[in-house]
Amino acid sequence: MKSQVVKVFIILSFLSCFLTATAQSKPNIIYILTDDLGYGDVSSFNENSKIKTPNIDKLAAQGM
Repeated sequence: MKSQVVKVFIILSFLSCFLTATAQSKPNIIYILTDDLGYGDVSSFNENSKIKTPNIDKLAAQGM
């Protein structure tokens, strides 16, 4: 299962690089890999989160 996730991640990374190389304006893509972090643990998605993530909150506010 873990090797399949890694393979999919690598394929998507290469596809995103290829697609952005053909576009006229290249977007900035940031991959953030964490261990044991749930969707509600980031404070931009859950204001009652016990974990404060001000930098990720800023990225979420400025991103798409």
